[in-house]
Amino acid sequence: MVRRLTTDAILVALSLTMFLLEGLIAVPILPPGAKLGLSNIVIVIALYYLTCADSLMILISRILLSSIFVGSPSVILFSFVGGICSLIAMILLKRSKMFSIFAVSAGGGFFHNFGQILVAYFLMDSLKIINYLTVLGICGILTGLIIGLVSERVLKITPYIFEQSFKI
Repeated sequence: MVRRLTTDAILVALSLTMFLLEGLIAVPILPPGAKLGLSNIVIVIALYYLTCADSLMILISRILLSSIFVGSPSVILFSFVGGICSLIAMILLKRSKMFSIFAVSAGGGFFHNFGQILVAYFLMDSLKIINYLTVLGICGILTGLIIGLVSERVLKITPYIFEQSFKI
């Protein structure tokens, strides 16, 4: 129990650090509202080495802590709904055993933006915002592929560390 809690806490700290560092990186080619989602590397790795419950706890903890540092109530709502949609999609894609880590991560990227567009739709009460899903959806898939690539490389470079430290 202590080992699991410690592992989760370390991954929350790593995810939060990556989230905060990403805020310092300007990516001018991304449209408004799009981000690289570097903190999702931790979520993808957790999804492959820990339980779904651990992945959910890490995600929710990171969202709550990051909102304390840089957020507002609306940011929490967008992040929470997007994150939950993303995690559910990744869990389902991974469990189907038909998709690679790249496809799982890309699906997560798309559904994160889908969840955020849903929140925007309900807040704005306008169907016009759904048109922006095309732009954000493509960005989510592309950034998800990048996150999947990085996650796969991390898992290949350090298999012993993850298998020994994170298998619970």
